[in-house]
Amino acid sequence: MTTSKFEPERFRSSAYLATIDSAAAPGHIHISESSLTALFREAETGYPLEICGLLIGCINNGNWLVHEIRPVANLNTDRAADRFQLDPTGYQTIDRELRGTENEIIGVYHSHPDCPAKPSPTDLDNAWESFAYPIISVCEGKTTEMLCWSVNTKNNRFQNVRIVKIA
Repeated sequence: MTTSKFEPERFRSSAYLATIDSAAAPGHIHISESSLTALFREAETGYPLEICGLLIGCINNGNWLVHEIRPVANLNTDRAADRFQLDPTGYQTIDRELRGTENEIIGVYHSHPDCPAKPSPTDLDNAWESFAYPIISVCEGKTTEMLCWSVNTKNNRFQNVRIVKIA
């Protein structure tokens, strides 16, 4: 079996494989080309460290509608190349700004430097139900793919969310 140099052995381990539900998520994530460009630029600028941030928008009929992305600091300084810790102050500040508006925090994005855009057991341990979780794979400083995930109804695995680009 040939494997990519950007898929470390741990991504083929039973612990990592157990984080993914084979069923696709029922909803889709709708995101603009400009938001995708901003996500990719941020991930590439942050390379070789993980970047993270919030998706701002609304959930409508089980679909995530992203209106804006907001970077938030990664507080993990010990393992920033393969872990992120979303700054709670950044989260709270954005959450307060959104009160009284039609928008809310609907997800958390992060990058995987030199690794696939697949969730890890750590990602699953920190996931919240109903949030969308885009993961941007950045290999040798260039974005190679983005996949989106959400936690299944049992809250024990991630399901792949179809990404729909909007104008």
